Amino acid sequence: MAQSFRQIEDPRQAGKIDHCLHDVLMSGFAMMFFQDPSILSFQKRLQEGAHCNNLTTVFNVGSIPKETQMRDVTDSIPTEELSGIFPAFLHELQRGRQLSQYQLLNGKYLVALDGSEYFSSDKVSCPRCLKKEPAKGNIRYHHQILQAVIVHPGSRQVLPFFPEPIQNSDGTDKQDCETNAGKRTIAKIRKAHPKLPIIITADDLYSKQPFVDALKGNDMSFILVAKPSDHKILFEWVEEFTNMGGTEHLEIIDKKGRYHRYEWVSDVPLNGAKNASQVNFFQYRIVDGEKVTYRNSWVTDIAIDQNNIVMLVKAGRARWKIENETFNTLKNQGYHIEHNYGHGSQYLSMNFFVLNLLAFYVHQILELCDLSYQRCRGKFSSRKEYWNQLRCTLRIILFRDLYHLLDYIFESPMIRAP
Repeated sequence: MAQSFRQIEDPRQAGKIDHCLHDVLMSGFAMMFFQDPSILSFQKRLQEGAHCNNLTTVFNVGSIPKETQMRDVTDSIPTEELSGIFPAFLHELQRGRQLSQYQLLNGKYLVALDGSEYFSSDKVSCPRCLKKEPAKGNIRYHHQILQAVIVHPGSRQVLPFFPEPIQNSDGTDKQDCETNAGKRTIAKIRKAHPKLPIIITADDLYSKQPFVDALKGNDMSFILVAKPSDHKILFEWVEEFTNMGGTEHLEIIDKKGRYHRYEWVSDVPLNGAKNASQVNFFQYRIVDGEKVTYRNSWVTDIAIDQNNIVMLVKAGRARWKIENETFNTLKNQGYHIEHNYGHGSQYLSMNFFVLNLLAFYVHQILELCDLSYQRCRGKFSSRKEYWNQLRCTLRIILFRDLYHLLDYIFESPMIRAP
C-alpha cells in the first residue's frame, strides 16, 4: 500500500510541499486503522517526548501533517487514484492461497452487491452530492456508494472491492442510481480481474433484464433475489410448471425438527418481453411447526440439481453478509463510516471513505491469515474493547512495528503499584 501511495501523482506545486503525498495518505490510513481521529495529535506529542513516533515506526510516515493540511491535500486527489490498492490486495491473497477457501459451486467466487449511504446533511454539500428535495423542509445532501465484497457462507471475513460512488456527474442534471453504479462496478471488477470466476448475488433491484445482460457481457454468473411483486410473469410461469408437475424439490428435516423445503424449475423467462433471458428459478422456506419462519426466491443461470440446490440457497442467503459483516461493522463497530471526517469541495469525503474501507480490508486480511493478530484479538471479547486497548497503548508507548505492539498487548509486562 505504501508503494501505491508513492506512485500517485501529487497535484501540488513542487517547492510548496511540507509533507509528501505518501505521508499525508498514510497518516489518514493510520487514523482509520486505529479508529482514532486524534491519533495525529497524540503522535506529535509522543514525537516531542521520545524524538520518534508510532506513525514513523509502524507506518513509515516521515512527517506528520496537521489535520487541516491532511484534509486539504486529500481533497485534491481523484479517488480513482486509490483504486489499484484493492486488486493488489486480492492478488496477494491469491498468491498466498488464502483466496481458495472462498471458492464454491465449481470453484467460483461469490460477490455480493449492495448500496449504502455514508454521509447526509442539510447544510454541508459538494458538487458530487446527491440531493433529496422534500415537499417540505430543507434539501438533503448525501453521498452513497455501491459496494461489492467477496463472501462465503462459511466465513466471517469479507473481501471488499473498490467502491463505486453513486454521485452526480459533470454536465448532466440527471442523478445517478444504484443499478447504473452496479453496471459500472461489474465492468471494473472484470477489467481488474479478467480471469476470476465470479457469481454475483444481489437483491431484487438487480434481477432485471438490463443488469442480467450486463452480467452476461462481463462473463459473470448470478444468484439474484426475485420477489413475486416485481416478477409477476416469472411467477406465473413457475405456478404453471408447478400445476403441471414440472418442478423439482428436496425436503430436509433438521435436528431441531424444522422442515426445509427446496423447490426449483429450469428454463423459465425472466419477464414477459420477447428478448427475456431464460433463467433457472429456485425458492426455499423453513417451516417450524405450522409457522413459516423464512421464505425467499432467486433466479440464476447455474443449472440446478439435487447436488447443488442446498449450496445455491446458502449462496443466495449469504447476500446478508454485505449488510451485516460489512455495512453494519463499518457503521456500528468502531469504524464510524458515517462520521464526517471532513467533506471538502472535491474528493475528500469519498477519499476518507476509501481509506476507512482500506483499514477494514487490512483488518479482514489480518483476521483471516495473521496468527499474531488472531491471538491478540482472541484476548478480547469485543472488537471495541480490543481497539480501545491498542489505541491507549499506542498513545503512550513507542513500538518498533505493528507486531511489537501486538506482542506487547498479548503478553504485556506485569505492572504493580508501589
